[in-house]
Amino acid sequence: MTGYLFTLIVGVLAGTIGGVIGTGSSIILLPVLVFTFGPLQAVPIMAVAAVMVNFSRALAWWREIEWRTFLAYSLPAVPAAALGASTLLRLPPALIDTLLGLFFLAMIPGRRLLAKRGWRANWWQLAIAGALIGFLTGIVLSTGPLSVPVFAAAGLTKGALLATEAASSLFIYATKVTTFQQLGALSPEVLFKGLIVGSSLMAGTFVGKAIVMRISAETFSKLLDLLLLCSGAALLWAAWHA
Repeated sequence: MTGYLFTLIVGVLAGTIGGVIGTGSSIILLPVLVFTFGPLQAVPIMAVAAVMVNFSRALAWWREIEWRTFLAYSLPAVPAAALGASTLLRLPPALIDTLLGLFFLAMIPGRRLLAKRGWRANWWQLAIAGALIGFLTGIVLSTGPLSVPVFAAAGLTKGALLATEAASSLFIYATKVTTFQQLGALSPEVLFKGLIVGSSLMAGTFVGKAIVMRISAETFSKLLDLLLLCSGAALLWAAWHA
């Protein structure tokens, strides 16, 4: 019960931060889920929760969605996510923790490199980025620090960025959850836990919307790097002490 309570508290916090900066919910919450439920359950639980939180985020910013950008990115991302999810289920738990941790740490310089080069994405580049990030999302769960710069490179900002990224992620994570269910990794127990965790994230999302316009770009960057560093280090610690 203590583990559930702590997870719910962190879930509300993670949902709030994710609602403000457009990403970070999974980065914050995944290490807590790994420690509480183990890596094999944590990933499908977080996938269910991610469907719920991205639905709430897309709903909160529904009028801001850029549908052409959404389609260019999502159409190749959805099948790629299914392939990534099926690949994930064949990996041992310690390797999952290691991959997640290393990926989070690698995203710190990776997203800065994209921003420094001032990359401007056209339609076919969005499609390629969607396929690559969709596959990575199927494997490592959270790629928001990569997808957010992609949508920013397409010229989206603030509400439009949050809405379009959330709508795309909603379909990607729904595909991942469906893949887990078809491969027998989504038991009723895991689904129930995912719904509980997702409810806490959804509550935080609407809190985040109230303050989204007040955060500076510099604060966003520093906060995101801190989240990546702490979560990546925590997952690597879990892998090495398994």
